Amino acid sequence: MKISVVGTGYVGLVSGVCLAELGHTVICVDVDTAKVDQINRGDSPIYEQGLDELLQKNLGTRLTATTDLERAVHETELSMIAVGTPFDGRAIDLSFVRQAAEMIGDALKTKSAYHVVVVKSTVIPGTTDSVVTPALENASGKKAGADFGVGMNPEFLREGDAVADFMRPDRIVLGACDSRSHGVMRQLYEPFTSANILSTNSRTAEMIKYTANSLLATLISFSNEIGNLCKKSGEVDVAEVMKGVHLDKRLSPIGENGRRIVPAITTFIEAGCGFGGSCFPKDVKALIAYGQSLGESMSLLDAVIRINREQPGQIIAMLKKHFHSLQGVSVAILGLAFKPETDDMRESPAIPVIHTLVEQGARIHAFDPVARNEAKKLFGDAITYAETLEDALADSSAVAILTRWDAFKRLPRLVQAMHPQPLVIDGRRMLDKKDFDRYEGIGMGERSL
Repeated sequence: MKISVVGTGYVGLVSGVCLAELGHTVICVDVDTAKVDQINRGDSPIYEQGLDELLQKNLGTRLTATTDLERAVHETELSMIAVGTPFDGRAIDLSFVRQAAEMIGDALKTKSAYHVVVVKSTVIPGTTDSVVTPALENASGKKAGADFGVGMNPEFLREGDAVADFMRPDRIVLGACDSRSHGVMRQLYEPFTSANILSTNSRTAEMIKYTANSLLATLISFSNEIGNLCKKSGEVDVAEVMKGVHLDKRLSPIGENGRRIVPAITTFIEAGCGFGGSCFPKDVKALIAYGQSLGESMSLLDAVIRINREQPGQIIAMLKKHFHSLQGVSVAILGLAFKPETDDMRESPAIPVIHTLVEQGARIHAFDPVARNEAKKLFGDAITYAETLEDALADSSAVAILTRWDAFKRLPRLVQAMHPQPLVIDGRRMLDKKDFDRYEGIGMGERSL
């Protein structure tokens, strides 16, 4: 198929490149000329494992980028809207989605062939039917369902694993206004012969995306609340508590061979310093706002956000337990991105932790394998950026692990060689407490040291 993807951010570029890898001809569209030029040079504007390689492999043959949306629509059979939907504190901002729909509609005005427009952006239920479709109809002068198709196809891509997730999907959700649109969308994913495909209406497809992310965020905040309780309960360690919970066969089934199957969802039932990124915080807040607009209190999800907002404070509290004042204390911050294998710092727990430490006079030496440049945009010269893990640890009085990078598994050996050993605060519970002389961890009770 011939496809145009409007928006070359995280979702748009990954989708476009992967669709090209599947054999489709893809035109990526963006208003940012510099970004378009960068893509056409084979240089991805975002960091994502495996993306550069696939971009360079397909560039010039099955993949191109342009600022000319009208040409892209005229030369393709299906257009995906993959623009941003930021949350302004009250509701998601649909202005970019509406603008993209209007521009596509304007192009459809002079196109005679049937064309399908698919919303890939994460939007609240009703957006495709009540915002995108009217914008397309008004701009084109045509009728959805008769002259062109409209659909909704949410993405389920994990940052850091987005390429693998797209190429090996666990589910494909297709929402559409009619059977013809559904049929065209199914053609798009024909290469995935074993994937589970759910065909539904657009409102349900939109709700599935929000519900999926809100469930995972809820599991994280639940685990963190239990961890905070364990911290105050004496000889109780949340890592051991959750290990016992995970052994429930409804969470970790026992196979016919007697071996335990450990599903990935158990990684969300672990205590840490909070979730971040471009999806969970924004999507949960947007769903709360949507529910409240319909008269639902959304009390549970309100609590999920509150717990997550407060969770980075656990790192500060553990530091203050060991230092009367943080003024002048040298703290190595390990991990700046909200999760490993990405440079995305949006809503990262590292942000409030670093801001608080700087305000209280601590000297920060931060290290992240890939997020250094993003961190500089946020903190400027307020902190020092280490080139290596060893540089970050040098002369540190305390170490705080905020991202679960595999590179930090070397920490026990490095710290054991230091005299005196710094205090290690494990915000992700990724290391063994027995490997350190001085260790504090999220959810670890006082007498479980």
